[in-house]
Amino acid sequence: MQRATACALLARGESVLRSPSRSADCLAALQVARGFGAGVEDRGDAIAIRGAARIPVSAETGQDVRRLSCGESGLCLRMFSPIATLFGGDTELGAEGSLRQRSMGMIAAPLIELGAECRSSDGFPPVLVRGPLRGGRAKVDGRESSQLLTGLLIALPLAERDSELEVEGLSSRGYVDLTIDTMRAFGVEAERDAGFSRFRLASAQSYAATEFQVEGDWSGAAFLLVAGAMAARESPLEVVGLDVESSQPDRAILEALRSAGAIVESEGGSLRVAQGRLEAFGFDATDCPDLFPPLVALAASCEGETKIEGVGRLRGKETDRAAALSEEFGALGAAVRIEGDDMFVVGRGRIPGGRVDSRGDHRIAMAAAIASLRCAGPVEIAGSECVAKSWPGFFADFAAIAGPSR
Repeated sequence: MQRATACALLARGESVLRSPSRSADCLAALQVARGFGAGVEDRGDAIAIRGAARIPVSAETGQDVRRLSCGESGLCLRMFSPIATLFGGDTELGAEGSLRQRSMGMIAAPLIELGAECRSSDGFPPVLVRGPLRGGRAKVDGRESSQLLTGLLIALPLAERDSELEVEGLSSRGYVDLTIDTMRAFGVEAERDAGFSRFRLASAQSYAATEFQVEGDWSGAAFLLVAGAMAARESPLEVVGLDVESSQPDRAILEALRSAGAIVESEGGSLRVAQGRLEAFGFDATDCPDLFPPLVALAASCEGETKIEGVGRLRGKETDRAAALSEEFGALGAAVRIEGDDMFVVGRGRIPGGRVDSRGDHRIAMAAAIASLRCAGPVEIAGSECVAKSWPGFFADFAAIAGPSR
């Protein structure tokens, strides 16, 4: 949704985004697009975006700096930093909540290499950028996140010169392909090598307004699919609206569920998940770190010790998600420990339950809710409203699938 919003902002004419998300993160991206002059209209089943010409800051603001808030969305801030350099004047991209403490230090060097200006507060938001983005060659550090690369890929086809990006240690490669696929839908091409280490972008391209179908979100759906494997239901839980061929890395939740013994069936655009004999499993979540929370809930419901690799990817999230999962699931009675880059969860089928603190992290709150399906007692979640970041209607949907006792 955010990628399509950015492409629609840069397109001439009106784009229509079908099946849009209205999570807090996506609403922040829409508000940023408005800040650059896009027209945004909510039509219920779709959101229409009329692209903005690249023009100087409106004199109505009475100031030289365009100040826009990205809310708590790391993707929004990192992605729009390069895109902002295509517009006249200075742009300050601000942050709220936990995003104020998340590193943005990887943004400056590539933008400066490509001809733009960039400053931050010792590597943290707000980020102040100024164009023009001229293009050329630059190195990008992709070890912490692919989100800046997403913004560079979207912006550079509109730069003055052809561009080549050398990317080191790229994580979450599937999200980069998602970006390239979204760009292609709006008429712009990007090339990459097989190792995701070199990207080439021709200049003088232009985005074309289009009608775009927003993919279902696998990172959110993972909680539903895990719930289907854990809940005592007379019939399988059916989830629709997901592309099983998607490049989203979190599609790997299907592999984890099958490894744990859940019954997973796919037919057309429908996925059905039912309980099986859940047993401990092994899974490498390095390229899909957002799966850690639902995987821990699943592992706590399995018999035996589960090993999940890739803990290092959790340090720069809304909270130290590795510590949060260990401590909060410990509060529910689960045994979770961390050894180096691995997380181990000892499952016993059921855990006692108790009170957890979401720590303002939407995925911790959702994981605790899912865990309640296999808890002997109730689960109380402090700060549960944080789910609005990615899924405002989560608890209503969860109540509909969890049964009358929840």
